[in-house]
Amino acid sequence: MPVSEVLEEPCPECGGRGWVVVADGRAGTARQCACRQRDIIPRLLAGAGIPERYRACRISNFQVSNPMPEIRDQLLRARTIAQRYADEFLGEEGFSRLGLIFTGPPGVGKTHLAVGVMVEIVERYRIQGRFVELNALINKIQGTFSATAPESTQEVLNPVLDAPFLVLDELGTQQTTPWVQDILYLIINTRYRERLPTLFTTNYRLDVAKEAVVKNARNLDRGADPEPAPRKAPEALANRLSPMILSRIHEMAKPVTMDSVKDFRREVYGAHLR
Repeated sequence: MPVSEVLEEPCPECGGRGWVVVADGRAGTARQCACRQRDIIPRLLAGAGIPERYRACRISNFQVSNPMPEIRDQLLRARTIAQRYADEFLGEEGFSRLGLIFTGPPGVGKTHLAVGVMVEIVERYRIQGRFVELNALINKIQGTFSATAPESTQEVLNPVLDAPFLVLDELGTQQTTPWVQDILYLIINTRYRERLPTLFTTNYRLDVAKEAVVKNARNLDRGADPEPAPRKAPEALANRLSPMILSRIHEMAKPVTMDSVKDFRREVYGAHLR
């Protein structure tokens, strides 16, 4: 049953108010209705802001089949890391303080995995999650500058700053103006300071060049040929974010690299058009 249908059916005991009054010989005592716990997961998911396109995304239905072993292995590794993160999110010291950052070109499934992780964590641990597409957020904040705006800038930002679990989608695609960098720094630094788990997706690379240098050095030590340079490496995230923001992300999130994968969307829709 869709979440919207679940939420629209009023509880027969409390009428959808969430509270029932128990007779106590006086005016009565209010107690929380059992439906509040029973329906908490649909309500949390409905309030997470997951776009319609991604609402069916789960870790379990992330496809890893591919005829090329290198790509298949990278997809499987990404899914394994995502599943392990969800499985180990609750530890002896409470919920994890760290997150993940999914990197790779558009259309490889980064957002699918990030949403899948968030949904599983919401369902298993019943904590509030929030999905935020950063470009949409920036536009919404700009809309608060109007005198007739229904929300203030702080009212738009607070749910993002305070969310117990957050997915920040499309990091780095924003304009690199000082104002945008200030907004990104405020969000990321606040969550870094409060140690709130955050998942990121980005089309830009982290330290691919540095990793290639280290790998080539090891190859030369073994007498092997150096790795060939990639035909076209993605732009570095360091060119899109300030050093302060990038430094915090490195501490906040474990990288999940998907840079060898082709654009799934292009292959699927292209097959339909042929």
